[in-house]
Amino acid sequence: MITIWVDADACPKGAREILCRASIRTKIQTNFVANSVIPLPKVKQINFVQVPRGFDVADDEILNRASPKDIVITSDIPLAADLIDKGVAVISPRGENFTKDTIKQKLVLRDFMETMRSSGEHSGKSKPLAKTDLQKFANALDRYITKHQKI
Repeated sequence: MITIWVDADACPKGAREILCRASIRTKIQTNFVANSVIPLPKVKQINFVQVPRGFDVADDEILNRASPKDIVITSDIPLAADLIDKGVAVISPRGENFTKDTIKQKLVLRDFMETMRSSGEHSGKSKPLAKTDLQKFANALDRYITKHQKI
């Protein structure tokens, strides 16, 4: 049986709602990992894992607990790369599937943008999550669940 792990500190509310509905509908265990409490439905298969504040504490918790049969929802590129190396499927809250074929390019782009931000050339603000992003996310999540859920 698959488990969904969510890097919840930066997970947009719309994506969190999609995840909760999917978890309730499919009865798939879904774990939201964050250092501050987030509102979640009180149902058996949805859990909140609170970790101490600190750099990459939630990421490390997810990396240590996720297994190759699981899926992780995160927009954190270095975490996604580590998870992919471990054989774990990763989807961003915008519905992008991170794979071995795409993650290296994402890491290079991330590092480049970080250099630009530190030099003051780029503000680092990402575009707001659009309804089309949420639809793409819901579709990617449903495809993964349909393909991997054991009945």
